[in-house]
Amino acid sequence: MVELEAGTHYWCRCGKSRTEPFCDGSHEGTAFLPLEFVVDVKKKAGLCTCGRTKNAPYCDGTHAKV
Repeated sequence: MVELEAGTHYWCRCGKSRTEPFCDGSHEGTAFLPLEFVVDVKKKAGLCTCGRTKNAPYCDGTHAKV
């Protein structure tokens, strides 16, 4: 669970970020791009860190099935 401020956020898709689940630019030189998502109001959310969710950037429990 993370506390998300209202605004634009970038979810890491490359798996190299030191600030996962957020992008830190480590994807440079790869075929991966971060997923931009917007939060309207400050809220707590479970963001995926396994990279297998079907509801990116949010966790859908897929990690429990792997």
